[in-house]
Amino acid sequence: MADESTNGAEARQPSINILAQYTKDFSFENPGAPRSLQSRDKAPNINISVNVNANPISETDFDVVLTLDASAKEADKTVFHAELSYGGLFRVQGFAQEHMLPLLFIECPRLLFPFARQIIADATRNGGFPPLMIDPIDFAQMFQQRMAEEQAKAKVAAN
Repeated sequence: MADESTNGAEARQPSINILAQYTKDFSFENPGAPRSLQSRDKAPNINISVNVNANPISETDFDVVLTLDASAKEADKTVFHAELSYGGLFRVQGFAQEHMLPLLFIECPRLLFPFARQIIADATRNGGFPPLMIDPIDFAQMFQQRMAEEQAKAKVAAN
């Protein structure tokens, strides 16, 4: 009898599982090579942008894609440009509906980030530069900012 209640409790336990991880799209450009590989007096200006998208595949499965875009410029010339869309297929079960968006846009990309970061670091190193080690990203802050922007858009549309 105790085993049955334990099994029932386990079935209701929230869980998140990564079913697959994949590189959806990847590009690395080193347009000035070999000149771009010469030593320079100062470090190039590096700009990094991050985006997260999530799409349902089924009632419990979601495709979450983390996009990292990193470009290094010196004056008006591109030193290198790397763009990566790295995805994961996640099975999410047992969470209340109000927790789904934060889970998909905070927790899922947090799990994908170390792998995407490594791909960018390897690409820049293999391109002849020091590896670009992207600092950890605060996906919770990104999510809050995105929600605030969407609320502002909805408020403007309502007026």
